[in-house]
Amino acid sequence: MKFRPLHDRIVVKRIDAEEKTAGGIIIPDTAKEKPSQGEVIAVGPGGRDEAGKLIPIDLKVGDRVLFGKWSGTEVKIDGQELLIMKESDIMGVLTDVSGSRKAA
Repeated sequence: MKFRPLHDRIVVKRIDAEEKTAGGIIIPDTAKEKPSQGEVIAVGPGGRDEAGKLIPIDLKVGDRVLFGKWSGTEVKIDGQELLIMKESDIMGVLTDVSGSRKAA
């Protein structure tokens, strides 16, 4: 990808919602909500405080994050639908994602 976000912005790719419920019911595309979790694709350098000092972003490329339903601005870059949002729009980072999938 040839895009570098500025300041405290990050680029997130949505992670597709599950096709089935836990009970095995298939969810049609028309009934699916947009997922509120994604993977960080690119990170800006960070914001600046009042003194002009750079405050780096806590996220890194590859982090899986949760964000609000209406967070970010949807854009299409290199044919991919992505979200550009501020670091403050991120609610948290999902940790040990691979371990939880193995248990399920």
